[in-house]
Amino acid sequence: MRCITIMGPSQSGKTELAKQLAQLDGGEPPRTETAGHLALTRFRFMDEDWCAIDMSGGPEHARMAAAPLLASDAVVLCVAPDPDEAVLAAPWLRAIEAAGTPCFIFINRIDAPKGRVRDIVAALQGYTGHKIVLRQIPIREGGRIVGAIDLISERAWRYREGAPSTLVAVPKAEAAREHEARAELLEQMSDYDDALLEELIEDHEPATGALFEIARRETQDSVLMPAFLGAASHANGVMRLMKALRHEAPGAEALAARIGADGLRAVGFHAENRKHLGKCILVRALGAPLATGARLGGDSVGGLAAIAGKTGLDRLEPGEIGITVKCDQLRAGAVFSEAAVLPAPDWGKGCAPALARIVTPVHDRDDARLSAALTRLAEVDPMLSLGQDALTGHAVLHLQGPIHLREVMRVLADDFGIEVEPRVLGTRYRETVSARVEEHYRHRKQSGGAGQFADVAITLEPRLRGEGVTFAETVKGGAVPRNYIPSVEEGAREALGEGPLGFPVTDLAITLTDGKHHAVDSSDYAFRTAGRMALREALPKAGPVLLQPVDRIEIHVPSVYSGAMVSLVSTLKGQVLGFDRDPLFRGWDVFRALLPASAEDDLVQGLGSATQGTAWHEASFDHYEEIFGREAERISREHRAAA
Repeated sequence: MRCITIMGPSQSGKTELAKQLAQLDGGEPPRTETAGHLALTRFRFMDEDWCAIDMSGGPEHARMAAAPLLASDAVVLCVAPDPDEAVLAAPWLRAIEAAGTPCFIFINRIDAPKGRVRDIVAALQGYTGHKIVLRQIPIREGGRIVGAIDLISERAWRYREGAPSTLVAVPKAEAAREHEARAELLEQMSDYDDALLEELIEDHEPATGALFEIARRETQDSVLMPAFLGAASHANGVMRLMKALRHEAPGAEALAARIGADGLRAVGFHAENRKHLGKCILVRALGAPLATGARLGGDSVGGLAAIAGKTGLDRLEPGEIGITVKCDQLRAGAVFSEAAVLPAPDWGKGCAPALARIVTPVHDRDDARLSAALTRLAEVDPMLSLGQDALTGHAVLHLQGPIHLREVMRVLADDFGIEVEPRVLGTRYRETVSARVEEHYRHRKQSGGAGQFADVAITLEPRLRGEGVTFAETVKGGAVPRNYIPSVEEGAREALGEGPLGFPVTDLAITLTDGKHHAVDSSDYAFRTAGRMALREALPKAGPVLLQPVDRIEIHVPSVYSGAMVSLVSTLKGQVLGFDRDPLFRGWDVFRALLPASAEDDLVQGLGSATQGTAWHEASFDHYEEIFGREAERISREHRAAA
């Protein structure tokens, strides 16, 4: 079986293209399996089995493109016929280039272009280091595109509505333009083939068969990306694309070489929890056949099912895609040998989650079930990570964005019967002190039985940001017996859990300077209480200051939008550090800034609107900084009201 993935921006016509490809050969109707944001269609073309993976568009799905690439021999990148929309394809080109997957570009809806074909290709070229070569040029009549000329075979085809194109003579009006475009194509191909270069220098006409062989090799080596024209909704140009895929796309052995794992038997590229079946992993067999009961990932394969077909499948032949059931050891986004589940190559891991949400059940009765459901979701979705909020103990989901969040909520409701309420993750505010103070506290209690007595004198001093809390003692003469000093420290640290402004206290030095004890009534408990109360009384006097966390962010952004990042970060009260060209991906910048953690949710939304969803960010904690005045008062007041 040969496997291709059709991907590209939203509204570029991917689903229609997949449908038309699957219907070219007639015969047995294609079978489609829908799995989340993927639709897998199995079909036959010229006595070969094929599987087309149609991936949903949208910027968040572009960041998940690595998963189907783990199972793909080649990619068809479907794009709009508009140079101004080329930037929308940039995230997909980035993922394809990182994976090294051979790519065929299909400029769809060519019947209604919004620019010259050369300009479309040039705009796309700005986002990939691989050379895009135009393999066809359009035939125009009266301002309309009515067909295409193949630049290698020099054959012309006239489009027909809903039917295969008709072979026609090359129109005389297009002859000069065809010769010019063909010469440019051959020159680009000769950059990677010395024999062709020599023929061109000697002014020899290369044989058509040899040119197709060179095109096949250069496409499989990913040095060239051929671009084809068509309109999938009218069945125009689809047959030419399919024939190019048949002759030029590599087989499964090339995919295995790209993955490069020792003992590779299969890849898991998607997973779902299905009613009555449990965890189902979409796998592609690589190497030897994969049979029910065979060892995979350190355990046996419990069962196999075909794409949109019957369960109880006996085996998957090399290159075939199927569904494994009762295989808890397997997971999506991984590769499998017989003995182990191995991590995917770096290009197969996708982007780090950019959106965090606390999720709580709408109904209290679902609290325990939610925890189990989220664990199962995290097992099947490698683009989702599960954590816990340190303050509330609630589950925290880290996702790709709002669309991903909606999909998770839908799965929880439909498959697990759990309604959840997402909330923005609270900011990790802290507070500290700004002045040195001395405090004396005596704890005395006498109400029947053994009494309680402890007397402590402490000093508080501010420390530099990030230095944390220290405790020391300078007690002389045994005023506080040494066995009680750890209790004083324990009590003092307890008081740091919530300061006068309502947040944990950090970056200060506590020193126990003096105290008194009683031979009978002093105890660990009494000195712990005295230490806690001394801190509570000292902190308001030490000039409490609110601290907000500031994260260092890296925004991966197409270069055309880098200028917009300056105003976006400034609007969110961030500090621009600068940006550099991304050394790995053409047309991309890495934009660096410092940003208050409280503004990162706004950053996710701002990036979506400012860059048409093409950019994303990564964040890591950098430091805390002070907040003063009304803003600090507002934050403290809102925090106490919510507590």
